[in-house]
Amino acid sequence: MSTPIVSEAAVSADAITAVFDALAAQLGEVFPGSGVRGLGDEGLLAAVRGVEVVGRRVDALRVLLAAEVMERSPKGLGAGRLSARLGCRTPAELIARVTQVSEATASRRARLGMAVAARDSLTGEALPARFPAVAEAMAAGRLGEDAARVIVSELGAVEHRADPGDWVAAEAALVADAVGGFTADQTRVQALVWKTALDPDGVEVDAEEAMRHRTLVRVGCRGGVVRYRMELMPEISAKLEQAIAAVVSPRTSPVFLTDQEALQQGVPDERSSGQVRHDAFASLVDAATRSADIASMGGAAPTVLVRVDEHDLVAGRGAGWIDGVEDPVPMAAVTQFACAGGIQRLLTNTEGRILSLGSPERCFTPQQRRAIAARDGGCAIPGCRIPASWCEVHHVREHSQGGPTHTDNGVPLCAKRTIV
Repeated sequence: MSTPIVSEAAVSADAITAVFDALAAQLGEVFPGSGVRGLGDEGLLAAVRGVEVVGRRVDALRVLLAAEVMERSPKGLGAGRLSARLGCRTPAELIARVTQVSEATASRRARLGMAVAARDSLTGEALPARFPAVAEAMAAGRLGEDAARVIVSELGAVEHRADPGDWVAAEAALVADAVGGFTADQTRVQALVWKTALDPDGVEVDAEEAMRHRTLVRVGCRGGVVRYRMELMPEISAKLEQAIAAVVSPRTSPVFLTDQEALQQGVPDERSSGQVRHDAFASLVDAATRSADIASMGGAAPTVLVRVDEHDLVAGRGAGWIDGVEDPVPMAAVTQFACAGGIQRLLTNTEGRILSLGSPERCFTPQQRRAIAARDGGCAIPGCRIPASWCEVHHVREHSQGGPTHTDNGVPLCAKRTIV
């Protein structure tokens, strides 16, 4: 049985460093450099499991050490705090300097460590950890940091409102589930069920808090992309996810496939999952703005105004500007807007005074849109399953090249096509 060298107070810092350096070197000898590339499938998965076992032991020690740094840096000590003596504002900053992790990571480790570390009472009496089952499983290398943080976070929120016996049972059950094979995500779902059972009145409190924090804010433009920050109510998020899934999922997409279209389903989609969801969301917005149920603005459906110099549009170069968006948009995007929404010529003088306003041109009528939708059924891109009612109608042969605004020259295209 080995002796716990690093637990001895008399051991020097150099000796402790040497122990960990030796452990790191030994692991490096097992998998030097890119040695994992030579592993077979079974060996690869065995290594993934093995490294996770080692990682859990390391994580358990990480959080306990971070908690100890926190314990030695209480605010009440002032300049006598460990962090202050070493020139740091907070314990998290001290940990970050020593380990090169972010201060956010250091804080998360310390908070988890405070929940699973043994405590001392005001009289100096040793007390068990707040989460003894989590602490025991982490120390044994059976519970990972992610699952442990989920249990501590969710049960910690109702610790003082739940029945003590039920709360202990909940911790034990969640640890057993996580150790027994639940992923951290599955553990979170189970923890939420326990949290609700332990404090059913808290659901209403959380709902009221959520109502206060719901928001949809446009943050600004960066790199040609407009950024938003959304905090949605759960039921609104569920509706949005279902709507996006209806577009993205082949099993729920409402488009009927012809034999030829079915053969084209193998066409690879090079978009990332985030890009796919963005384009599905764009199709939902397009469909909503064309809906008869949506609120009108000045008696007309919401309309995006794009300003561009006529000479630039004809030449196919330069940029345009969308009302309400600070960054310019490329001419390709302007052309797509013009093809789907039409052009209305506005003549101004050098002082900006409006001299004349023409009628909209080259825009497919609602009747033409319905005819094209009935004919094509969905987006014309091979492999795309977005229905025609959610698409824009574009000219096959560009209007600028003599293409007529006629059903024979119209085709439904989704955001995937109009963005690229």
